Amino acid sequence: MRAVAKAHTNIALIKYWGKRNESLILPTNNSLSVTLDGLYTKTAVTFNPSLKEDLFYLNEELISGKAYEQVTQFLDKLRLMAVSPELYAEVTSVNKVPTAAGFASSASGFAALASAAQRALGLDLSNQELSKITRQGSGSACRSIYGGFVEWEKGVLEDGSDSFAVPVTPQNHWDIRVAAVVLTAQEKDVSSRTGMKRTVDTSVFYDGWLDSLPADLEGIKTGIMAKDFEKVGAIAEANCLKMHATTLGANPPFTYWTDATMAAMQTVQQLRKEGVPAYFTIDAGPNVKVLYLPENEQIVLERLRASRDVSEVIVSKVGGGISYEE
Repeated sequence: MRAVAKAHTNIALIKYWGKRNESLILPTNNSLSVTLDGLYTKTAVTFNPSLKEDLFYLNEELISGKAYEQVTQFLDKLRLMAVSPELYAEVTSVNKVPTAAGFASSASGFAALASAAQRALGLDLSNQELSKITRQGSGSACRSIYGGFVEWEKGVLEDGSDSFAVPVTPQNHWDIRVAAVVLTAQEKDVSSRTGMKRTVDTSVFYDGWLDSLPADLEGIKTGIMAKDFEKVGAIAEANCLKMHATTLGANPPFTYWTDATMAAMQTVQQLRKEGVPAYFTIDAGPNVKVLYLPENEQIVLERLRASRDVSEVIVSKVGGGISYEE
């Protein structure tokens, strides 16, 4: 009872920021992402009747504590679906994403875990069913089931059965590039879940953020279908800035940005002043992702690598969905 799955992370161009149900991870708004081929997690799951508890290895290190508990509680959901509540697993993950630093490592991590575990248990879930269950491990992970551009539909039902990701375009629809600018690989002080809840509960700017999202979503999907890079980039960058503004209106206020984050943002803005179309987006962390077109890759990467405190720039094309190894 063993399976191996690979999932790529994704970067939200229309952000997911807020839950209407914490336990089921049901979002307050639809979000839209692009899957990235350069950042991924590969996970092997082996269910073994001789095990007395789950084992979780991440990058060859045996994991305990909160991260272990999240994995084993998520496996419990799949064990119940397979009617195998006492069957424990050895989980071995290789994560090619900086963890807990705003690079959506949980997205590829839980998507790979869910995919490998359900196959090892013989569940044979459809992509839609897999997206629903993956959402309950990490919200953004439900989008990593698919390649290309992907929308997570918030749904309206209380049980979450209509909240899952759907593909907007196939992987080969449009060749854009995303540079992940690694400013720090350290874990952030305020986790995504903590920051999200604090913002929803206390930010004076949160309602305005929600009111702006339908127009952003409609506009960016129109831009994606038309391959209008300036439109897509401008909407994504503005949406990112609005999301981060909500954290400044929380109580107590907080931000994920550092001086180096600001410097990278200014580098991108300067490129545009010089006629190079490039746009940034930032998830819940200090690191910056930059959208650009293939023909501008050399100058964009040169400038980003010269920006303040940049340790690495990881280039991605549009990535694919879940894949399995036999």
